[in-house]
Amino acid sequence: MPTNDKPTNGKTCKANSARAISRRRAIAGAGAAIAGASLAGRAAAAEDVPYRIERDRIRQSICSWCYKPLSIDELCKAAVEIGYQSIELLQPQHFATIKKHGLACAMTSSHGFAKGFADPAHHAECIEKLGPAIDATADAGFPNVITFSGITKISKEDGIKNAVAGLKKIVGHAERRKVNLCIEMLNSRVAVEMKGHPGYLADNVEWVVEVCKRVGSPRLKLLFDVYHVQIMQGDVIQRINDFKEYIAHYHTAGNPGRGDLDDDQEINYPAVMNAIAATGYQGYVGQEFIPKGKDVVAALRAAARTCDV
Repeated sequence: MPTNDKPTNGKTCKANSARAISRRRAIAGAGAAIAGASLAGRAAAAEDVPYRIERDRIRQSICSWCYKPLSIDELCKAAVEIGYQSIELLQPQHFATIKKHGLACAMTSSHGFAKGFADPAHHAECIEKLGPAIDATADAGFPNVITFSGITKISKEDGIKNAVAGLKKIVGHAERRKVNLCIEMLNSRVAVEMKGHPGYLADNVEWVVEVCKRVGSPRLKLLFDVYHVQIMQGDVIQRINDFKEYIAHYHTAGNPGRGDLDDDQEINYPAVMNAIAATGYQGYVGQEFIPKGKDVVAALRAAARTCDV
């Protein structure tokens, strides 16, 4: 039966189909390009916003001595802007300044690291300085006061006995005021000023823990400095887990060189911070590195981001 319909041309159908597919691909490609541009724009905008600490698993603090030429007040302003919660290693006369900015002092200074409890000749001087520091710290509602073994040629075992005898004279005062005395472990290998302390007796974690055990007070603790532990002993995360009940505070710095917590140093700080958080630790982690560049605030911001796990 005759009809007016024309027979279909196969080549024409294929051509039409190809054009349709090309149009769909073009539209999809344009959409993807727009979406990509939008995402890139948002990412660029995010990068333009200075980083601020977002998580609360690690309460971060700033050790005041490392970040010259900033004054304490300037350091406080930077801390608040970045999201740090504390400025530490301060004398009590600075407490009013940090409180004005809503910050704590996670670790109060006392006597220096050169003289300490390993040598009985220094006990009286150390105790004389620790007493007022404990009282001021308690009155301010802050948690910790630092103490040291000192630099000495006394043997490790005699140093432990001496430290136990001396610390028992002051730890009761810390107990009554509900403040922790924290013995800092420092490296004795690096002979560069403020990067190492040759002759310092408490140069391993176990020495400090043994003193704490023998004193037997819940208010005598270890200040675990990741930088110093890495230099002297390594095995940082294992030691964090092994001695977590004795640790009241942490410090950081890049190794080698006590510089920024960047990719040019060897310590995996995100892994270390995760290990600290996993122990249930509720204290502070103090940034105690010496910035390599001139922009101190940028260095503190980068370190805060690294430790904000």
